[in-house]
Amino acid sequence: MAERASDSEMQVLSALWEEAPQTAADLTSRIGKINGWTQATVKTLLARLVQKGAVTAEADGRRYLYSPAIERAEAVGEESQRFVDRLFGGRVSPLIAHLADREALTDADIAEIEALLKKLKS
Repeated sequence: MAERASDSEMQVLSALWEEAPQTAADLTSRIGKINGWTQATVKTLLARLVQKGAVTAEADGRRYLYSPAIERAEAVGEESQRFVDRLFGGRVSPLIAHLADREALTDADIAEIEALLKKLKS
């Protein structure tokens, strides 16, 4: 997905990653009501995601079945890279330093980072 998805679009995409295919009515029942969205709003979000290439729409009679066109890992990777690029000049180490300075890293987080670094070095 080359174009960034909005927070609302990401909620729709997340619901589709959990269960697909779904209709606009299904999604309205699952996440629309929580967010105060009408079915028209959900359809607008779906149309944007289809246009961005993140979701596919397959005709099923008078309705459409929507499915994710990208994997969650791909979207997370792209969004993470945009975040690091925008706030840390594309470098990960300043992000980790920032989290450490704010004491946002738990001992478990540090252990996971150490294990990942060890894996990357081998």
